[in-house]
Amino acid sequence: MVDLVSQYQHLKSEIDQAVLEVIGSARYINGPAVKEFEKNLATYLNVKHVIACANGTDALQIALMALGLEPGDEVIVPSFTYVATAEVIGLLRLKPVMVDVDPNTFNLTADIVKAAITPNTKAIVPVHLYGQSSDMEDILALSKKKGIAIVEDNAQAIGAEYTFKDGSVHRTGTMGDIGTTSFYPAKNLGCYGDGGAIFTNNDDLAQKIRMIANHGQNKRYYHVMIGVNSRLDSIQAAILNIKLRHLDAYSSARQQVATTYDKAFEKITELKTPARQANSTHVFHQYTLRVLNGQRNELQLYLKERGVPTMIYYPVPLNEQKAFAPFIDKNLHLEYTKMLCDQVISLPIHTEMDSETQNYIIESVKSFF
Repeated sequence: MVDLVSQYQHLKSEIDQAVLEVIGSARYINGPAVKEFEKNLATYLNVKHVIACANGTDALQIALMALGLEPGDEVIVPSFTYVATAEVIGLLRLKPVMVDVDPNTFNLTADIVKAAITPNTKAIVPVHLYGQSSDMEDILALSKKKGIAIVEDNAQAIGAEYTFKDGSVHRTGTMGDIGTTSFYPAKNLGCYGDGGAIFTNNDDLAQKIRMIANHGQNKRYYHVMIGVNSRLDSIQAAILNIKLRHLDAYSSARQQVATTYDKAFEKITELKTPARQANSTHVFHQYTLRVLNGQRNELQLYLKERGVPTMIYYPVPLNEQKAFAPFIDKNLHLEYTKMLCDQVISLPIHTEMDSETQNYIIESVKSFF
């Protein structure tokens, strides 16, 4: 699905030097490379504060902890997403309120969110799925009116831009109260292990987030709150500092691959290519088709036989997962989420894809239909 080996080869000399510098310095934890990366990422995102942490799941958990929510408080989250988004809600003894998504963009809209708000709603977690922004302007207006916090799950869309009606442009992850991301190796900005980060423009939240991520302390051995131990190590930060310089080029390469796919599949009536929102760029962490004739699984098997990898993101909606049964009304039916789980299939897309490889994938898909 991705070619991380070829990507490394293009950056090998830079990355090797950066890693060796960290090893030579023996500043492995919270060293200068981490501080430099936080500063560089904050500049790239145009956000005041970036707090690096151990992984994207920790980022979500720490963000929710920083909001000071109480057990039983409701957090609205799409059911059509990776488990981590809702997992941390349950872990903190909050109540995940799972909602449907727009079937074209795969993301939340303000209308979907509005219908789920109750007096107990304390937070909303829009997930910028597959690489483009949720309906943030209207969601932000709704949250402000209701006094509800926004935590953006930006694990799949780092680098994407959202344009407001007044013409202002913001990076995904920087519009709500807090944004989070993952640096899992296969992400658009990935390290060579685990990593994550939290973003905010709120000084008080930033201070709290830093303390929570560091055992709840603002001074060594003085713990003012219950926290966790969640750190991005210096070697991973050094790697990310190199790759951050190339992130926009990576996004452009992915967009070119996606455009080629779109043109190739536009006349296949059994397929629906990914929709683009007019007010959001799409950085294509995944290129996800909808198979409309009920033969998604057959297509996946056919492509596997031809040596073409595919993935189903996601085969089972979160509201049907056993882990969430205590939180979910067993009669809950999310029409579009269920439909998408039966239709979606993601094709390989990455920064190193050559035309020969992509043409083979395209012809394999076409030959099935």
